[in-house]
Amino acid sequence: MDLKALISVARGDMPADLLLKNARIVNTFVGEMEQVDVAIYDGRIAGVGDYGKANEIVDLQGRFLAPGFINGHTHIESSMLHPARYAQAVVPRGTLAVVTDLHEIANVCGLEGMRFVMDWADKLPLDMLFMAPSCVPATHLETAGARISPEEVQEILAQPGVIGLGEMMNFAGVVGGADEVLEKISAARGRVTDGHAPGLSGRELNAYLSAGIRSDHESTALEEGREKLRRGMYLMIREGSSEKNLDALLPLVTDHTYRRCFFVVDDRSCFDLLREGDIDAVVRKAISRGLEPVRAIQMATINTAEYFRLYDRGAIAPGYVADLITINDLAKLEIDMVFHRGELVARQGKPLFSLPPVTPGLADTVRIKPLTAEALRIPLPRRARPGEGEISQERYPVIEIVPGQIVTRKVLEKVQVTDGVVLPDAERDLLKLVVVERHKGTGNIGLGLVKGFGLKRGALASSVAHDSHNIIAVGVDDLDILSAIKEIERLQGGLVVCADQKVLASLPLPVAGLLSPEPLEAVVAGHENVERAAATLGNLPPAPFALLSFLALPVIPELRLTDLGLVDVVEFELI
Repeated sequence: MDLKALISVARGDMPADLLLKNARIVNTFVGEMEQVDVAIYDGRIAGVGDYGKANEIVDLQGRFLAPGFINGHTHIESSMLHPARYAQAVVPRGTLAVVTDLHEIANVCGLEGMRFVMDWADKLPLDMLFMAPSCVPATHLETAGARISPEEVQEILAQPGVIGLGEMMNFAGVVGGADEVLEKISAARGRVTDGHAPGLSGRELNAYLSAGIRSDHESTALEEGREKLRRGMYLMIREGSSEKNLDALLPLVTDHTYRRCFFVVDDRSCFDLLREGDIDAVVRKAISRGLEPVRAIQMATINTAEYFRLYDRGAIAPGYVADLITINDLAKLEIDMVFHRGELVARQGKPLFSLPPVTPGLADTVRIKPLTAEALRIPLPRRARPGEGEISQERYPVIEIVPGQIVTRKVLEKVQVTDGVVLPDAERDLLKLVVVERHKGTGNIGLGLVKGFGLKRGALASSVAHDSHNIIAVGVDDLDILSAIKEIERLQGGLVVCADQKVLASLPLPVAGLLSPEPLEAVVAGHENVERAAATLGNLPPAPFALLSFLALPVIPELRLTDLGLVDVVEFELI
């Protein structure tokens, strides 16, 4: 940046590259509107006021001009889109910066996976800001494809574009003072450190915060969010595809608290990105729930920027990055033009930028030991862990889905047993859940039962299973489950629907078994196809593959399944 030239443009001595005339700017500093001109030079805002000289002039005729949105916590891998396709999806929606923790792809491919995304980020009109993954693997209760040590966390933090330490999901490790966990936190001392603290309160919350963690996106209830705000946490109000917490937490946003709150999506599917949008969809929904529009925009711009110490973003002011959006109707948040560093990159929901050839990369990541139907049988254990008593036909632990949430309940159910083998029971909605290790070919298979999935026949399988992304399958019949898993192996990743040992539909995800190089519309069409096929197999919950992907995540209460077995998340141990 030529600072002397920028100052000269600000003084009015030199013409701007671009002048946006008669803009009604959303002033995120003071929460009000101003009708002014905005002069832009070399990707920065030079001045706000009355300007006349520019190489290009666009008269906004009183339309609203706001800072570009900042998505403060997301895992872009959850879109199932190649990084280039992801940019094509979110930039026209006004998202011009994302803070992303790449622990999904890092759990599969380690540092190589991170480099893949970071190399692509330099080629896109979207500022990707990275958080060093703190939990690869997320816990010791599963098998991941890679491990990132405290020393490697330090190396990642030294890379350009890495601004802090990603969500510390191993909250039990923090509270219990686990050495490796604390070493990673210490490596990021002085940097922003994100939290992940579902349900923590009282002294446990104090212990977690005393390590220097300052945010949380896992609050699902009003009092939980209130306590975290009172203890000094920034409240990331999450409204994703599977995790919808806006309605529960929005009452916490007041004149006293709003600067400590901002919007995130965490995980957003390709379908939702196409149909609803990204952070813009969250802002729009908050406005529809009664939040004043300027305040809603503040919570998607300057609040996020200030938490992450991005002091040249989130507002329209001299010296700030010229990431801007024009809005025709503020209440409806109708976005028209999108400028990235002063360049028009999208209009009326369509990207205007071209991409270099999109190559898949990160292939051959699904490696499983030869599998038979016999390996999928669940033997009735003779005893439970100490203190719980006998596991029997009358008391078998089952993962119960909580509608609309990614938390689950641990329930004890009477089960069918034949010849010492636990059987699923579709009539009672007790289905078999299987997790197969797919990184090292260990042959590890986790087996359990899940309630609330609604399948009456067939099976679903996926290589997307947070966070280690082993193959996860749910089904009524072992042979259908086996067929679905084998199809995942053949595709080298994806989503599969099977019935009567036949593949009804599939969506290939060949990039690390997580992403597709195809355009957004094609991926959405494929996703819709597998969901339509899945819907023919019973009374399934919304977004069944997204829901399935979280059933292997052993950092969200109460009961999960990994390749090592059933995990009691509250006790943080295999049962």
